[in-house]
Amino acid sequence: MSSAATRTSQSPTEAPSPTDTKAATDAPAAGATSVTGAPAGPAELRAAVDYADYRLVPARRPWRWVGTVIVALGVAAVAWSLATNPRWEWGVVAQWFTAKSVVNGLVETLKLTAISGALGFILGFVLALMRLSASPLLVSVSWTFSWIFRSTPLLVQMLLWYNLGYLYEKISLGIPFTDIRFFEAQTTTLISQFAAAVLGLTLNQAAYSAEIIRGGILSVDQGQLEAAAALGIPGWRRSTRIVLPQAMRAILPTAFNEIIGLVKGTSIVYVLAYSELFYTVQVIYNRTQQVLPLLLVATLWYVVITSVLSVFQYYIERHYSKGAVRTLPLTPLQKARKFFATHAAVNTKDSVTAKDTATTTGRK
Repeated sequence: MSSAATRTSQSPTEAPSPTDTKAATDAPAAGATSVTGAPAGPAELRAAVDYADYRLVPARRPWRWVGTVIVALGVAAVAWSLATNPRWEWGVVAQWFTAKSVVNGLVETLKLTAISGALGFILGFVLALMRLSASPLLVSVSWTFSWIFRSTPLLVQMLLWYNLGYLYEKISLGIPFTDIRFFEAQTTTLISQFAAAVLGLTLNQAAYSAEIIRGGILSVDQGQLEAAAALGIPGWRRSTRIVLPQAMRAILPTAFNEIIGLVKGTSIVYVLAYSELFYTVQVIYNRTQQVLPLLLVATLWYVVITSVLSVFQYYIERHYSKGAVRTLPLTPLQKARKFFATHAAVNTKDSVTAKDTATTTGRK
């Protein structure tokens, strides 16, 4: 912020006038010497001027205030509408927000997100390494997997996995092309609603995670690997201690966007009649006909989940920024403390300056 300095207090015996100060800085004073013993020059005299009695005046920015007022009016209008429109039925929202059935649906949503997110990123990491491999077969398999699962809608994948029993009556584990079987079960028994949901979400997430991780690894300068290899660092240590920590800075923002999208993507599981948050809300408002309040309940819970994830994202990104910045960015709490401390110091200084000015005026 640009600012201008103005003199707040000056007594005849304490400091020279601005004209005298300018004259003193333009020409060396008689007998003045520098630290080395030579006559003091204008620059040294200028540095010796005491600016303690000058007050910083913030630059005026009227258009910033105009924009702030307009946005504040818009926010106030929205808040007023939410508070005064009875059709939002906030009492119904409060009634169902912590209802047992809604909380159970929320737990299922979190369970689907955690399992599918973890498995999806693990499989995506393997696919990314396959894509970066020198083997043409591994590269082709990884590329084909990402191509297929990114080309088909998630809803279609869900329904396909849930109806897998129509294609394959039994699922068995054994030695291929022989009659040896170690495990065999009915497909409809294994592929339940939960299993179909996890399969669909995991494989879809893996296809996108593979590209995110591959892009993050490729963002690391090749010279890092060459320098590490020249120092004789083993390949596994190069990957885990040099490449991945730097790649995480590029991976994390997009990866958290994918996780947040996965939280909301679990709502599509309602087509399988699985009791996650959105399906539970649907069942309730079909019975009570309170559609908008129940949809608002689901919306608020999704907002809470994504807000918590955003906080985790901020601190994890801050942790991995250590190798890119000299000073870590301030946390919101640290910014608030700095803001109040700075303004408290400025207000204290202004009060002392005003008091000194009043005292000087009284003496005159």
